[in-house]
Amino acid sequence: MEKRDGGDVSSREKVLAAAAAMMAENPAANLSVRAVAGRAGVSVGSLRFHFPTQDALQDALLARIYDHFFPEDPIRDSALSARDRLVACLRQILAPNGVGADARKAWAGVYTAFIEPEQTPDLRSTYAGIERQSLRRVTYWLSVLAEDGALQRADHTPQARFLLTVLNGLAYERALPSSGPLLQSETTTLYLAVDAVLGTH
Repeated sequence: MEKRDGGDVSSREKVLAAAAAMMAENPAANLSVRAVAGRAGVSVGSLRFHFPTQDALQDALLARIYDHFFPEDPIRDSALSARDRLVACLRQILAPNGVGADARKAWAGVYTAFIEPEQTPDLRSTYAGIERQSLRRVTYWLSVLAEDGALQRADHTPQARFLLTVLNGLAYERALPSSGPLLQSETTTLYLAVDAVLGTH
């Protein structure tokens, strides 16, 4: 049933579609409530019904994007060991960057969107949303492994940040000229990082 403030399900989808289009056009786009509502053709009240804050909107959008690119999450694949599951999940984050020319294009996009421009509050907010969603994904994977007994139950934020730092380095390495077998060295690095977190060998 549609609500008087316009808070129906279809308006939520319109808002997410508009925000996705804005981010596709400019990764550092200002996803302000008014800008997105105007693009979606809905009222500010309708947008706030679904997304009370700008962070809530960004988180929902990034979750939608992540689910689109990574529809199958191997973290619960019991046929694999804990370390193999975590490495497979981390590879999912690396995959969209590609290698060689594709990786250079991806890094050029990051530079243009987040490094080169003036560090405005809107820019910081947009990047913080991306960082927050990535951190949530990795901490979720670690919490699943903790449920399975492969990792101690605790706040896994520091380990998640460590793994994301490793991924950033590997993604950057993919854009650089390689003098050896990239996949082999990347696999070795991923297992070293995962073993450091899980305490395995």
